[in-house]
Amino acid sequence: MKLIIGNKTYSSWSLRGWLAAKQSGLHFDELTVPIRGAEWERLKREMGEVQPSAGKVPILWDGDAVIWDSLAILEYLADKVGRDRFWPKDAAARGMARAMVAEMHASYQSLRRELPMNIRRRFELPGVSDETRSDIVRILQLWAEARARHGSAGPYLFGTFGAADIFYAPVVTRFVTYGIAVPGFAQSYMEAVLEHGWMREWTAAAEEEEWVIEQFEQIG
Repeated sequence: MKLIIGNKTYSSWSLRGWLAAKQSGLHFDELTVPIRGAEWERLKREMGEVQPSAGKVPILWDGDAVIWDSLAILEYLADKVGRDRFWPKDAAARGMARAMVAEMHASYQSLRRELPMNIRRRFELPGVSDETRSDIVRILQLWAEARARHGSAGPYLFGTFGAADIFYAPVVTRFVTYGIAVPGFAQSYMEAVLEHGWMREWTAAAEEEEWVIEQFEQIG
């Protein structure tokens, strides 16, 4: 398998696809292509022949299969290695985890727009919009409910590391980057995510990247 990802500093969807590939336990080759560079433009032209959403990352190649959406990548890998590797075994917990992942995949547009992922930087915000504040409150409510109802087996949302943590990991980095104040339980959860070996590997690689996208280096 080959996984094509964008800049580790900025690409939240690439982080999700990469964590899903790691969680699968399968070997994969990794190709990082700097977004908006010459290599990125070449890749988009080539990919336009095999997938209808050319120019998106991550992209998983597995033989004749080409998957270009992070949730689709996770589900494809779950089908290959067993769904219990990604999703809770308990039916109620699994249902909630799926709903949380779907909501993260489709929602929180204000947070995404106002607080873009930038692992290398720390900003002091004068404040956030009402829409972004609502997104943050909603996410914290979901985290609290998952931890209270299904998180007793470990430090992650549903106890053990899985699909929900994969999809909310970029949010964890955003909260750190922009100094978002969170309650104690959320701080503990965020620390567990950031200390996970795969997250430390990704963050270390992001720190070594030389590529810079100026629009993500400014706030306000």
